[in-house]
Amino acid sequence: MTVTLDTTTSSDRLDDQRTVSISPLVAPSVVRAEHAPDDVASATVRSGRADTVNVLNGDDDRLLVVVGPCSVHDPAAAMDYARRLAAKAEELRDDLHIVMRVYFEKPRTTLGWKGLLNDPHLDGTFDIDTGIRMGRKLLLDVSSLGLPVGCEFLDPIMPQYIADLVTYGAIGARTAASQVHRQLCSALSMPVGIKNSTEGDVQVAVDGTRAAAASHVFPGTDLDGQAALIRTVGNPDCHVILRGGSDGPNYDAETVADTIARLRKAGLPERVVIDASHGNSSKNHEKQVDVLNDIAARLEAGEQGIVGVMVESFIEAGRQDLTLGKAEDLTYGQSITDACIDWNTTAAQLDRLAQAVAARRG
Repeated sequence: MTVTLDTTTSSDRLDDQRTVSISPLVAPSVVRAEHAPDDVASATVRSGRADTVNVLNGDDDRLLVVVGPCSVHDPAAAMDYARRLAAKAEELRDDLHIVMRVYFEKPRTTLGWKGLLNDPHLDGTFDIDTGIRMGRKLLLDVSSLGLPVGCEFLDPIMPQYIADLVTYGAIGARTAASQVHRQLCSALSMPVGIKNSTEGDVQVAVDGTRAAAASHVFPGTDLDGQAALIRTVGNPDCHVILRGGSDGPNYDAETVADTIARLRKAGLPERVVIDASHGNSSKNHEKQVDVLNDIAARLEAGEQGIVGVMVESFIEAGRQDLTLGKAEDLTYGQSITDACIDWNTTAAQLDRLAQAVAARRG
């Protein structure tokens, strides 16, 4: 049911002067029941989270690799990619702990397509009930391959719909300083990486990691979609992601060492994940290869503190523009948000990272 509001701006109206309508969303409990995990998917999430925590804590000497499309817009292409990645993850499992990047919400600097959950038909109709169901089903399908998934959390309501299926969470550069998202991190049941700001400020990510590790009390929603008071114990598995900034890359050894020192001063675990994309590749997807090769060489040389990397990758290289309502014109397997490296390049870089981990172990 959609409630259409009176939009007249009379002098005695105090609210809803700019709201066109308010529509109820399907409750999280309903969607979870419709798309419930089977034993295989549940085991994938449990083992994926445990392995990620062990890598972060240094109890597992593998490298965490979160890799996949910038934002998923085509579930069929995402599953095509997932099958390839699942096979590669099994091949390299001794050296790499691979998590597929399955991002559904796209934070925008100004305007643009906001992601599969918000606009699943890519036509501006914002059929969010369908988007939520479509996204959750995709997470189940990928998990059923034995491949853990990672998601960025943007809207604080959405985790109630999908968080039970997520192995690795991320907070983006635009929301790293948000108290709402730091509180959310403290409640999430998986490890969460917090990125430095778009300007390159690393301290905001360190502060976010510290805040997320603490307990919080805040208003939110329960699984029935009702307003609720949420109390948390804090999330000890949060960490900093270095993603570069407007001033340039920050994946160099000096910045990593400085970040480790900041974490040590804050009494936090000394670990860093490096995002090869965004500011670290100067928004040139091909430069992700340079970043990954540099990190691989440094791992082989024994550099400490780097526990994982993030890579934007899809079937086809680059990106394409979306014309709303013209999804049929899109190139299959190519991003409609940030540009990605292609699958063949991705597979080669995964091999290189695995080689580096094996050399470091030796």
